[in-house]
Parts: sequence; C-alpha cells; structure tokens
Amino acid sequence: MTRFHYAYQKIVDLKTSEKSQAEWQLSVVVGKLNQEEASLQQLQAERAAWCDRLQNASLHAVTLSEITMIQSYIDFVDESIMRKLRDVKKAKSAVDEGRQFLSSRMMDEKVWLKTRENALQRFKADMMVKEQNALDELTTSRFMYAAH
Repeated sequence: MTRFHYAYQKIVDLKTSEKSQAEWQLSVVVGKLNQEEASLQQLQAERAAWCDRLQNASLHAVTLSEITMIQSYIDFVDESIMRKLRDVKKAKSAVDEGRQFLSSRMMDEKVWLKTRENALQRFKADMMVKEQNALDELTTSRFMYAAH
C-alpha cells in the first residue's frame, strides 16, 4: 500500500516552528511584564513605608532637615514610580503585540494543517477507490473464470 506523502510538509513544519517561537517570545515578554509589575509594587510599598515614617515624624521630635530629607526621598520614589509605570505600560504593549503575533502564527499553522488534513482525506478516498476497483476486478475475473 502506498504511504501518504504531503508535498508541502516542510511548510507545515515551518509554520509549527514559527508558532512555537511566537509562544516562546510571548512567554519572555510576559515574564518581563511580571518583573516590571513586581518592581512597581516594591516601589509603591517603599513609598508607603516612607509616608508612614513621615507621619510618625510629626508625633516624635524630629528635626526639620530630617522631614525635608524624608519628603525629598518620597519625591524621588514618586518619580521612580512614574518611570516604572511607563515601563509597565511598554511591557503591556509588548505583551499585546506578542499575543497578536502568536495569534497570526497560530492561524497560519491552522490553515496549513487543515490543508494537509484535506490532502490526507483525498489520498485516503483515492486509495479506497483504487482498492474497490481492484476488488471489483478480482470479483469480475473470478466470475468470468467460473462462467467458462
């Protein structure tokens, strides 16, 4: 019996490989987004701690220079938070782009896999027709042989 050979199998393999690469790239940018968000949370926690320290300074005898230093540091952390928010926004944008790219790679792969499946179904149908014709020919030969 003849084996199925798909002429465009290398393209199917390429599309599968491209999809795998897109999945890998997406996981990398999602990891980067998680890092950025964790860093942002850390900065926000640090800011909250320094704000608490500033509030507690009003309860205790603290010099004006210490209060000014704490406020300056809070301002610095606020700027860092703003930069980190921009980084998070960029990372989210990269994740969205990665998802769109993966989606297009998945569609390409699906189209080629469907084309291969259709070719396999046509091959199986052709093989069934050939097999049926061979059986019919064998039956006809036996009938003709028995008739003589």
